[in-house]
Amino acid sequence: MKPTLLVLNPVSPEHLARIGESLDVVYAPGAQARAAQIGAHGSSIRAVLTIGSIGLSAAEMDAMPELELVCALGAGFENIDIAHARARGIAVVNGAGTNDSCVADHAMALLLATVRAVPQLDQATRAGKWRTELPLRPNVSGKRLGIVGLGTIGRRIARRGEGFDLQIGYHNRKPREDVSFRYFDSVEALAEWADYLVVATPGGADTRHLVDAKVLAALGPNGFLVNIARGSVVDTAALAHALRDGTLGGAGLDVYESEPAPPVELFDCPNLVLTPHVAGWSPEAITTSVMQFLENARRHFAGEALLTPVVF
Repeated sequence: MKPTLLVLNPVSPEHLARIGESLDVVYAPGAQARAAQIGAHGSSIRAVLTIGSIGLSAAEMDAMPELELVCALGAGFENIDIAHARARGIAVVNGAGTNDSCVADHAMALLLATVRAVPQLDQATRAGKWRTELPLRPNVSGKRLGIVGLGTIGRRIARRGEGFDLQIGYHNRKPREDVSFRYFDSVEALAEWADYLVVATPGGADTRHLVDAKVLAALGPNGFLVNIARGSVVDTAALAHALRDGTLGGAGLDVYESEPAPPVELFDCPNLVLTPHVAGWSPEAITTSVMQFLENARRHFAGEALLTPVVF
C-alpha cells in the first residue's frame, strides 16, 4: 500500500499524476479543503507537502497521528511548526537548491527593471514619447550591490552581480569564510555602503522588518531595493513613505506583507516594480522541486538518509 500524502499547495495535474505513482494523494489546496481533508483522512496521512507561506501548524500535525514526514516544496519553511515536529519526531525537509538560479535571475530582472525604469519607459513609448522627453536613468553596472543573506540564492545573485561589474557586500548573522566579498555587521551599515540592496534572507520572526525606515534612509535617494525573500522582512509602511517622499530611489518587489492580496498601499508609489511572488517559479524549477520532493519521500519511507533535511 502506498503511503498517504496530503498536498496543501497548488500542484499541476501533471505533477500530481507523477506524485501519485508512488504516493496516495489527498489534494487540499485552500483553507476549506485543507480542514475538510485533514478531518476526513487525518488518521491515515503519513506525509504532508506544503510551502513556507502555507506551512503546517502544531494542531494540524496532532490531527494526523501517523504523520512522519513534512516537506516544503520550496526553500522556505517559516510557517511550519518546526519545534512541534521535532517534539513529535516528524522529519522535515525542504526544496533547498531547486530554484536558486530562477530566483537569482528574477532578482536581477527586478533590479534592471527598477534602475532602468523599464515599465515606465514601456508606458511612455506606448504614449508616443521620445527619449528626449524623458529623464535619464543611471547605469546598473559599476556600482555597489549589497546582499542581505548570503546563502545559496544570495551567492548566485552575487555571481550575477559580478557579471555586471558590481562590487559585492553582504550581511549575514556571521561572516562567511568561503567568500572574499566585504562583510557588514548590520543591515544599516550595508545599506549605507550600497547602491542596490537585495534581500535574500529567510523570513520569520527573527527577520521581521529587518529592512526598516533607518535602513531605507541609509540606502538613500539614489539607492534601490529588491526583495525576493519574504514580504515580512521589509517594513511596508516605511517603504511606502520612503518611495513617496524620495528618501529611496526605487524598489522592485516579488514579495510583500499582504500576500496573496496585492500591496495596495504601494500602488501609488513612484519607481516601483511589482511581481506576484513568482521569482522561484519556472517550468524547470517546479519540475526540479517536485522531483527532489519525491526523492526525499522515497528515501524517508525506505529508511535512507534524506537529501535536504531541515536541521533542528
